[in-house]
Amino acid sequence: MSETIPPSRQALAEALNLSGEILKNLELSELPLTNIALKASRLARLLNEYDVQKIMNYEASGYPTTPTGVTLPVWDLALAAGRKYDIEDKEYIYSESISELEELIRISEVSLAASRDPDVSVSSANPQQYVWSPKGNYYERQTIRESLSQAIKRLASRRALLHQYALHKHYELKFSEIADDVFSRIRQRVDGIIGQLVPDAAQRLTSIYDNLQSENPEDWSNAVHSCRRVLKDLADAVFPPSDVEIIVEVDGKSKSIKLGSENYINRIMAFVQDASTSERFHQLVGSHLGFLGDRLDSVIKSAQKGSHTTIMTKEEADRYVVYTYLLVGDILSLYKQ
Repeated sequence: MSETIPPSRQALAEALNLSGEILKNLELSELPLTNIALKASRLARLLNEYDVQKIMNYEASGYPTTPTGVTLPVWDLALAAGRKYDIEDKEYIYSESISELEELIRISEVSLAASRDPDVSVSSANPQQYVWSPKGNYYERQTIRESLSQAIKRLASRRALLHQYALHKHYELKFSEIADDVFSRIRQRVDGIIGQLVPDAAQRLTSIYDNLQSENPEDWSNAVHSCRRVLKDLADAVFPPSDVEIIVEVDGKSKSIKLGSENYINRIMAFVQDASTSERFHQLVGSHLGFLGDRLDSVIKSAQKGSHTTIMTKEEADRYVVYTYLLVGDILSLYKQ
């Protein structure tokens, strides 16, 4: 049965494709810049970047103004979009949309072409004689040139804004896709093996993965709790509980550890020490196990006390799940030997 792709991953895949489209549209001048800004707005929406979404909408439609100027939220967005300019130590933003800038450029070019005709007037001394006066046209052309130059620079900065955003997101999403592919390979390998050793663990791991797709913090905590349960089940399989204590090497020092039912990290460390022929492998796994075990136990204790502040972000839950998968994969590689 093929795996159902969660909506969040579908959105990221669509965002990656869209960012590539936007770059192609810009670099090959395939679409009007206003249309590309609207596509960039959709990209921001897929990535839940609401401020950027507003900026891209304003780039396409113009930044809203009032008789007294712009509101503070609009001002902040315009600053973030690089629309500020200074006149005599005072700060302003230009609010024209991309299409308005393009129209200003078109009108200025037409006006500049029309102003190239010389000023011709009739001589007062001789009505039959025409007098050419270039001075008036010079100042007119100069004003038009300055307006045209300013509009061209502003439009170029809008193109650069769109390109930089799409390029940054494209590489960010590309890296995320690579990392996701790496994790998917590890997950598939672990899921395929652990079911033979710990049948219930395969179902727990599926539940963990599903909880990570949620936007509910309680589901993230449930994922972390399930990580602890998976490690405990794995410890029961590879090194069952015992009332005895043994000596293990921890950070180059001998240490006596208990092997009871709740001492699951100790039991996994004992298994790794017995099964691994590499001291470096034992050190790495032992170090990671110690950190992860302490953190998972603290999560459980906090939950039992009614605390809901231990897992603050989805990223934190992601880290514990990734660590768990990596450790389970290492442990299973020893069990197969």
